[in-house]
Amino acid sequence: MSEHTRRTVLRTAAATGAGLSLTGAAAGSGAAAAATAGSGAGAAAHGRRPPPPLGPVRAGPDDPRYEHLVSRGQGTRFKGSPDLVYVVGSTRQVVRAVNESVRAGRRLAVRSGGHCFEDFVDHPDIRVVIDMSGMTQVYYDPHRDAFAVEAGATLAEVYRRLHLGWGVTVPAGWCPEVGAGGHVPGGGYGPLCRLYGLAVDYLYAVEVVVVDRRGRARAVVATREADDPNRELWWAHTGGGGGNFGVVTRYWFRDLPSPPATVLSFTAEWSWEGMDREAFARMVRGHGRWAERHSGSGAAEAALYSEFILFRRQLGAHRMAGQVAAGPGTAERLLRGHLEAIGADGGVRPSAVRTRRLPWLTAALEGTGEDGSAFSQKIKSGYARKGLTGRQIEAVHRHLTRADVDVPGGMVSLNTYGGRVNDVAPSATAAAHRDSVLKLTYMASWEKPEQEARHLAWIREFYRDVYADTGGVPAPGPVDDGAFISYPDVDLADPRWNASGVPWSELYYKDGYRRLRRAKARWDPRGVFRHALSVEPV
Repeated sequence: MSEHTRRTVLRTAAATGAGLSLTGAAAGSGAAAAATAGSGAGAAAHGRRPPPPLGPVRAGPDDPRYEHLVSRGQGTRFKGSPDLVYVVGSTRQVVRAVNESVRAGRRLAVRSGGHCFEDFVDHPDIRVVIDMSGMTQVYYDPHRDAFAVEAGATLAEVYRRLHLGWGVTVPAGWCPEVGAGGHVPGGGYGPLCRLYGLAVDYLYAVEVVVVDRRGRARAVVATREADDPNRELWWAHTGGGGGNFGVVTRYWFRDLPSPPATVLSFTAEWSWEGMDREAFARMVRGHGRWAERHSGSGAAEAALYSEFILFRRQLGAHRMAGQVAAGPGTAERLLRGHLEAIGADGGVRPSAVRTRRLPWLTAALEGTGEDGSAFSQKIKSGYARKGLTGRQIEAVHRHLTRADVDVPGGMVSLNTYGGRVNDVAPSATAAAHRDSVLKLTYMASWEKPEQEARHLAWIREFYRDVYADTGGVPAPGPVDDGAFISYPDVDLADPRWNASGVPWSELYYKDGYRRLRRAKARWDPRGVFRHALSVEPV
């Protein structure tokens, strides 16, 4: 294998994973929950003086911390060179950093976990980066009767503190090193979403540092309460994407669910050896039929979440990773049904299946196991209302088996979706894709700069051909339903790759884009927070 070992490609592909269960009554966030919190409830709940916040740190190129700060996060395709990086430890410090940047005329961006797949933070025009890694608290807030999560907390810390302190969780992503700051505004999906919905379905309030028309920064708290004059700012953060309206410093969640005590974690492999085009097609069709039949929130199969990663033939096998959040016996039955459906009608059965029963928190912290930070990546996405069509499957097979290009780090992942996600009205949140059964992730990854051109060409042609019937993109229709803003793809705004007549904004936001534009006009009238796919004001 010329560029990657099998292990590194699996690692890179898995790092895009979302995240799963069956059981768990919803746990409220009231005072009773706080009473059982122990030391994790936060200083405010116990009358202690809170510790002084970290920072503020102002690191320039001569600071020994600068190199780490400008290269922190997922992937190596982009690396910025800002004049300053502010590491902030409080909302007050964020306000100060934004005010200083705006007064100096320096374009700014915000980094939480550092998992943006485009150059929104690392663009050459960005002169100031506000790094949220000093704001990591997770605690019960008695004033708002909700669980507070600061924007710099990783999902690993969110899961650990909420579960150990109160026995609840946010149904968010599978990669534990993702930061809450950028993850939540995209909707926040993961292994538990089929059972419990998206993270934003539990979002009660958000604190955002915004800039007014006079260029002055201030912190605003917006809640979902119907009479809150700032409610539209809350709504904009329930799927409107990060970096659009201000600097999120804190989220509050209510009525969080209790995860199961244990889950069945599994992997399975399907060898390319002996798999011809028709066998491949039967395998993918079987997977799609299972997703169509079991996407309802009332189905027992909502406990099963899987990512079916179809790799280039160069890797030798396809791989599925997932979890079943059900008890012993039931979980094994659900997994068996899932795998049998993929192998139905003469399809290919897995060559290897491995299962482990793990405590839920152990599985959540393990996540996908490793990240792909040593590689450059290009990500594309799509929502699907049905399994792939015959013509789409043929296009997938052709690009995964092409012998004229060397891209071992190429794949598409078919992630099960639906369930409770689809019980929410499209307009209730800015996460408008509420009737899909699959979520697709396309990836190319490479190690050396000179490999970039051919990998980009491959993934662009792959994506275009899968969606050839709708102008090269997953335009909303009977089969497809747009793209996922947390896997941003600037090609969707490029007419060379989007010939559908459907603008990028509709692919990401559907009818909600008009409402997001109005929120943008009110809360960021000067366009301080912008990037290649940022919401444009009315």
